[in-house]
Order: sequence, then structure tokens, then C-alpha cells
Amino acid sequence: MPDLKPIAAKIKEADAILIGASNGLSITEGLHLFADNGAFERLFGDFKRKYGLGCILQGMMAGWPSEEEKWAFWARLIHHYCGQYQPTPVMNDLKAIVGEKDYFIVTSNGEGHFELCGFDPTKIYEIEGNWFTMQCARPCHDTLYPSLEMAEQLSAAEQSGHVPTELVPRCPKCGGPMDIHMGAGQRMIPDTAAQARFQNFLKTYHGKKLVVLELGIGWRNQLIKAPMMRLVASEPNATYVTINLGEVYIADNIKEKSFGLDGRLDELLPALREACGAEMELFIRDGSLAADAVCDTCGHVIPAGTNMGG
Repeated sequence: MPDLKPIAAKIKEADAILIGASNGLSITEGLHLFADNGAFERLFGDFKRKYGLGCILQGMMAGWPSEEEKWAFWARLIHHYCGQYQPTPVMNDLKAIVGEKDYFIVTSNGEGHFELCGFDPTKIYEIEGNWFTMQCARPCHDTLYPSLEMAEQLSAAEQSGHVPTELVPRCPKCGGPMDIHMGAGQRMIPDTAAQARFQNFLKTYHGKKLVVLELGIGWRNQLIKAPMMRLVASEPNATYVTINLGEVYIADNIKEKSFGLDGRLDELLPALREACGAEMELFIRDGSLAADAVCDTCGHVIPAGTNMGG
């Protein structure tokens, strides 16, 4: 394990933390958009055999034969990874590291797990869209509509890879088809409000002590990693921390103010939390632990689901 004390010191003295996150974080949580693995087989084995899908991403981008089949896919996906989601230890560690500091999150992960874990949705910019909203597929207007409750209803009504025609969402203005925001591709309506909040965050902390904490982003990433490194280069008091498994890249012009950690997020983040001396926030749902926790006194692991008397 690398010495994390210098990184912890930078986090402690920071005025704010800017978090960048991509596929590596989702994979750590068990959501792999690109893999034809056991999880994909269990959830979408029937779609795989019927349509030749090789991974979740192919389903997200597919040209479906019908709206009933398209929404069966999306409803099943959202129900499983959002409706049934429980905060994971890696997210709990991240929230503890941030603590009471101001923060902003820029992510290409659209499954909404940051929000579901208690991060403020007004401090999140999902740069490639999200699964929690839907839009007119054309689009005939630029309004985004909530989709989580609708997806849960469709999931409950799905039969044999189809949802009932009468439940298929339609644009309230033109009556045409709707798309999940992240699934709209080149027609995706940009989240200008989130963009503006992000720019305001950057203005607020310009010249101040800013830690850029990058999680699970490969070196080719031009949407998040490249702009983050340019930001660090332009900010004299910024520190860059990148954590990724097997692939750590730091531009030469910021190496003196950067830390690169090659390893698993579910191993490095708890170690960093400990180095920061951060208290773990327990996520309670319906009176029970939503994720494994460790007793501060004896070190015993308290499993998720344990009733906490709430």
C-alpha cells in the first residue's frame, strides 16, 4: 500500500474537492457496461439470445424493433441498478473522505449512484446524460422528465421482454416516442443548468486550494480526464489525485503537483479514508444498514441489512 499521508494532508487542507468519475467506479460497484459477464447473462440473457446483444452498452444504443421492447430493456436495467441499488462501501468511503467540504462531481456514469448515496444532485454534472430523466426522442422541446418511477412501473408490468403498449411513455407535447436521457445519443438534450453550476463552482474556487480527485478514468478519456488535467495546470493551488487500476496517466506539466495511485478503488479509498481520519457515515434505509460497516470499537464487520433500531 502506498503512503497516503501526503494525499490525506492535501485533502484536509483543501477548500473544496472536485471529483471526476468514470467506468472504473461503476465497475467497482458491479456495473460493467462493456462486459458480457455473469451479471449481464443473469439480467439480460434473454435479450442477448434474441437480439445478439453483447453488453449493456449495446442495449443502451440499440435500434429496437418496437417501443415496447426498448422500454422493457430500459425498465429492467433501471430497476436493477437504480431501483434496487444500495450504497456500496466504496461510495461510503468517498462520502466520508469528502466530509463537510464543498465539492462538485463530474461523471460520465449515468446510473445516478452518487445521488442515491446522498450526494447533493445540484453538485453533480452527468456529462453524458443519466438514467433518471427522459426526453422527447426527436426532440421537439428541451424539457427533461423524471423516469425512475415510470421505469419501476414498467418493470413490474414487463412480460417476456415487452411492456404493455398503453404504458409506453410518449412525449407530452408532440405525442412521439421518448428516450432515456443517456440513451438519446446525438439527440441528447444538454444539461445546461448543471454545466452552469459546474462553472460557478470553478469560479468560486479559482486560486484556492482545490483537490481534483479522479476515480476510474483511463488515459484516453477526453471528456473528463483531459479537461481536469488542464484545470490543474491552470490553477496554481490545485492538487491532482488520480486512482485507476492498471492505467495511471499524469501529464508532464502537472506531475509535481500530482499523485497517481494504481490499484483497486475498493482497496485504496478505504485506506485513504483512514489516512484522512474520516468518520464513516452509516447509510440507513428502513432502519437497517444499507451497506457493510465496521465497528469502531472492536473492528467487527456489521453486515448490510442489520437492524439499527431506527
